[in-house]
Amino acid sequence: MSPSNTTTASASFHAELVSGVELWREKVQQLARDIHANPELSFEEVKSAAAIAELLRQGGFEVEMGTSGLPTAFTASVGSGELTVALCVEYDALSQIGHACGHNLIAGASVAAALALAPLADALGITLKAIGTPAEEHGGGKALMLEAGAFDGVGLALMVHPVQDGVTYNPAGTSAQAVGRYRATFTGKAAHAAAAPHLGVNAADAAVLSQVAVGLLRQQIPSDHRVAMYIAEAGHVTNIIPELAVVEFECRAFTLPEYESLLARVRRCFEGAALATGTELSFEATEPLYEPLIQDDDLAAHWTAAMDHFGKDTSPAAGLSGGSTDMGNISQVIPSLHPWLSIPGADVPIHSHGFAALADTPEAYAVMFEAAIALAWTTADAASNPEQRQRFIDAAYTPATPTTIEVTAL
Repeated sequence: MSPSNTTTASASFHAELVSGVELWREKVQQLARDIHANPELSFEEVKSAAAIAELLRQGGFEVEMGTSGLPTAFTASVGSGELTVALCVEYDALSQIGHACGHNLIAGASVAAALALAPLADALGITLKAIGTPAEEHGGGKALMLEAGAFDGVGLALMVHPVQDGVTYNPAGTSAQAVGRYRATFTGKAAHAAAAPHLGVNAADAAVLSQVAVGLLRQQIPSDHRVAMYIAEAGHVTNIIPELAVVEFECRAFTLPEYESLLARVRRCFEGAALATGTELSFEATEPLYEPLIQDDDLAAHWTAAMDHFGKDTSPAAGLSGGSTDMGNISQVIPSLHPWLSIPGADVPIHSHGFAALADTPEAYAVMFEAAIALAWTTADAASNPEQRQRFIDAAYTPATPTTIEVTAL
């Protein structure tokens, strides 16, 4: 069947996709549970990436490991259609609290959808790619892979992200903030803290003053802007005036102009602290910039229709008050979908120990498989709608000359 014959052609695939997800249910759930039980940090997801790749091979995918020069990235491909679809797979964990962002569920949903779609790729006229994207939490794996050519030719990209209970399943109008992460280093002068403190230049004082200045600045910034920071180093013993202080910080806003304005104001807080203490100040970016997220309207409509089928709350969203993703970088140049997966009973915030526990519950895995079906249906519906299909083909990403990225684990 040609996917361009009728806009309703995808309906004939729905039942097959449900059966496909069910066929792989046991193996995918075990995969997601294993990822949860063995959390690996950004750029160190060796076991997770290998396990996902092996399951995709079993499903008929050709798998390339080390995509874009990132050892824990991969690209699994099947089909040869003109429309290239990417399902993004995340699997990195957070330091100290494991999978408190539910990346085990993100991996499970994308992998289950990919395995269900694989036998139908040629009938749908698609080239299907499951792209393993490491280091979403810290490191910007997708941003690096986009620059290095991993998304060349992709016409649409999809994934799903778990959140706490009570969030609508309708992604239309939702977004995520741009975030940039930086290191501010104050350099002073060491001296004996008792015998000659007046001869020292205290870098720790500069770090404290910068925190106070940013704290006061928060009163004067829009309510949807965010600044977070911590002092990573500011002395080691009490009898030496600290000559070095390091402050890690980040800025977030929903548009790039707002983000750039906020960053400039925050930098001035550091500059004022350096001036007041007589220290030298330097800045360096520690990660790629995560850009704001754009939800594609057509993909959002297909996803919402699937969630209506499951009886989910698809009321209009009020938007999000925070959070960032390197999927934003993909969405800036490729039509994308990054909907929110509301875990029943999850009454604690993401990035908490409580959410990490809830990401490994029967309720979480049940909605993970609903999300997998919805991702598969969204793909089939988009590929089967003649106008949308052509739009996505025309939108295939064609960047500048790709480069290979060298990465040091954080």
